[in-house]
Amino acid sequence: MTKRKHTPAYPAELRERGVRLFQENRADHASDNAAYKAIAPKLGCSPDSLRGWCQQAERDCGRREGLTTAEKDRIKELEREVRELRTANEILKKASAYFAQAELDRPFRK
Repeated sequence: MTKRKHTPAYPAELRERGVRLFQENRADHASDNAAYKAIAPKLGCSPDSLRGWCQQAERDCGRREGLTTAEKDRIKELEREVRELRTANEILKKASAYFAQAELDRPFRK
């Protein structure tokens, strides 16, 4: 079973533009939530999507607690590598057991 790589629903340029618009227009609104609701329709996304992009941008800049995009990517890479190594290890264990059994089944010679 092969998994398709997840492609983001929105291009990176649109996400960056949304974050920039939010940062530039944040002061014009009574709250962050009102800003998200006003800006998101102009971009063709939901306010929750825009909120997530802005929060991730703040994490990447160090203004918010949490994992940065680079750290998330590194964790995914390491998890993928662990899966591959576990699969390889399982194959080697099975091969070892197979050859050990074949060695035991071979007739004894003097």
